[in-house]
Amino acid sequence: MEKQFPKNVRQIGNVSDEPKIYVEDYVDTYLNQLCEKVSENPEAAMLVGEILTVDGQGVVFVSGAIRLREVEVNGTELRISDEVWHEADEERKRFFPTSDAVGWCLLESGRLMSRSREISGIHEKSFSRSDTVFVWKDTVEKEEVFYAYKYGELMQMGGHYIYYEKNPSMQEYMINTRKKIGVTPSEMVEDRAAKDFRSVVREKLEDKEQKQNSRFVYLTSTLLVIVVLAIGISTVNNYDKMEAVQSSLEALSRSVGNDSSEAEEDEGMINTEDVSDQEGETRDAEQVSAGTVPETSTIQEQLSEDDYYVVQKGDTLDSISEKLYGDSSHVEAICKMNGLTDGNLIYIGQNLLLP
Repeated sequence: MEKQFPKNVRQIGNVSDEPKIYVEDYVDTYLNQLCEKVSENPEAAMLVGEILTVDGQGVVFVSGAIRLREVEVNGTELRISDEVWHEADEERKRFFPTSDAVGWCLLESGRLMSRSREISGIHEKSFSRSDTVFVWKDTVEKEEVFYAYKYGELMQMGGHYIYYEKNPSMQEYMINTRKKIGVTPSEMVEDRAAKDFRSVVREKLEDKEQKQNSRFVYLTSTLLVIVVLAIGISTVNNYDKMEAVQSSLEALSRSVGNDSSEAEEDEGMINTEDVSDQEGETRDAEQVSAGTVPETSTIQEQLSEDDYYVVQKGDTLDSISEKLYGDSSHVEAICKMNGLTDGNLIYIGQNLLLP
């Protein structure tokens, strides 16, 4: 089946040139994280994915990025050894076995023009295939420039796309490189527990809503009966019958009053339950974990406290992102790192793996 253009995309710059370059969001997040590691020497990464023709257009899909162990710098000269490229290619085979090397990325502080010859030489040696990609990121000015290798040289592109899809290979690579440990099934326990807990919360909310709707229907029906009886009074001329109707109305009124009191008491219980739910969400999560989900101690032993943020009362993903990173732009990255499909369903005491 021929690959299709991604539907969920964000355009960066002018994308009228070919090849069309699509960078998966996990890859973009990881490259931005590498920018923070740049000091005196630059960082570099191999880009992996596919070079295809889709609907008659040349397209490059970048679905992975592998950090290069070392970039050698001597003045303005730049060099990446064959051994470093070989190690990166072995990582590609391990984490992205169905993807090819489609280019590379250099992350440094504003020296691209002084290294243009070295960069061209590195690209021609390692990525001589047409439409391969070179990305330069300036860690000081927070700028990036995309190039494509066409007609024997690197040509600057006007823009590219960020696309969003499930990318377990890149996520696994990011988790693995965080602590240089092997990926085990226990790393998925936290995600399963969170999903099960969100299901419990959703069922409780639906049950409350159903109970409240039932009370509303009952009270509405009772009031309608009263209205009908009241109208009937005007048509009754017999005093005895009117007195009987009045007695019935009084009995119904007392019944409605009792039902209303009970409804208020139930509502109070619901509010108490809401508070209890909010204050006891950690216990609910533990109960879910004690059921069908394995313990998460393996993850907690392998990752330090700095790798997690513990959700506090009143936290939202926006406030967490602003607290840790200074703005709310990392909400989507936090969701992806923790397998969250609905960012509103976080709970007190939850350990969020930080991007």
